[in-house]
Amino acid sequence: MGFLDFLTDKIAIDLGTSNTLITHKGKIAINNPSIITINQITGKIIAVGREAGMMRGKINKNIKTIYPFKNGVISNFDASEKMLKAFIKKLSSINASVFSTSYNMIISIPCGSTEVEMRAVKESAKRLNAKNVFLIHEPIAAAIGGGIDVLEPKGNMVVDIGGGTTEIAVISLGKIISGQSVKIAGNTFNEDIIQYIRESRNLHIGEHMAERIKIQIGAAVDYLEVPPKNMAVEGRDLLTGKPKQISLSYTEVEKSLDKSIAQIENSILETLSEIPPEISADIYNTGIYLTGGGSMLRGLDERLSRATDLPVHLGDKPLKSVVKGSDIVLKNLDKYSVVLVEKMRR
Repeated sequence: MGFLDFLTDKIAIDLGTSNTLITHKGKIAINNPSIITINQITGKIIAVGREAGMMRGKINKNIKTIYPFKNGVISNFDASEKMLKAFIKKLSSINASVFSTSYNMIISIPCGSTEVEMRAVKESAKRLNAKNVFLIHEPIAAAIGGGIDVLEPKGNMVVDIGGGTTEIAVISLGKIISGQSVKIAGNTFNEDIIQYIRESRNLHIGEHMAERIKIQIGAAVDYLEVPPKNMAVEGRDLLTGKPKQISLSYTEVEKSLDKSIAQIENSILETLSEIPPEISADIYNTGIYLTGGGSMLRGLDERLSRATDLPVHLGDKPLKSVVKGSDIVLKNLDKYSVVLVEKMRR
């Protein structure tokens, strides 16, 4: 890599509540859980990302597990900065000299982000020595990453179900004309599963086990043509205090998630009720684009289609659509300048 290449380095970041994805040179170079473990006595980083995730619930009192992002925004400035620095250092083709020159960075944010939250994101980027920082709303990035032409004078509806928030947006001419950020998403699903198993099966399980249940047998409908097999779930018996294993079915998981999914449905219907009739006509023909990690819940597209009477399209590789779209925008700033939330120069 020559010196001139340094000047045009481009980094796209999807700061997810559950996962952080970073692209460099058009490829996803980092895809790790948004988690960091720190020694509380020395302040030293023990692990970040996947390695830190493996330590959840299995560490001593001197080591703290921190989730730097909550509901899609930075909740712990210091931890987020340390985590991002560690991730960027992992980019094999970037060495220390890059950060003494300049590079462009684009960061996706929830559509409901406040000025304070956006400032926190930009301050974190400044500390990583980015010369130019661009912000883009997650639903717009997801739409671009999914192959939708957001610049057309046509309405498109995107529902991006992440870890901390569900982003609902109606997009036309590169801008969000109606939408909302709902604080019900993948992490809420995990909490629902934990509570259901605690109350109905007298078993206390951890967050990691709840995540596994959601992925392995999670469902949004009570009937699947190809149902997953029952899953063996281990935890602590609330009556005896002893370790215990139970068998859990996908229909039980569907029951535990019903109320949260119903709230997402209501938010989608509310957004649809606020848009102009011309845009409604467009969406009637194009349907809803569903993306984000939470969209992979079995039968969710079918359930949302029933609730809205609209076709629901599940995007390809939904976990990566936001960072992929952000990367496309960063490479074509002249074309996509209208979709940017704000630009900051240093």
